[in-house]
Amino acid sequence: MRERLEEVARQYDEVAAELESAVRHLRTTARHFREGEVPRASAHSWAAWGHVSAAERLLRALAELHASRSNADG
Repeated sequence: MRERLEEVARQYDEVAAELESAVRHLRTTARHFREGEVPRASAHSWAAWGHVSAAERLLRALAELHASRSNADG
């Protein structure tokens, strides 16, 4: 049981890391727009979206895991 909980915790850490990467890219995007570097800003915005998408996939898998183990009767 402990190993399973540790694995789930590791997966949530992975989600957090993806979202933190997205934040870094978004801050870089803002900086590049302020500097008038539109192509670089756009590249970073797409990278941010990639990290958000990865986090969403991981969260969806965790939600499906939770649903498969939950007791519908309460």
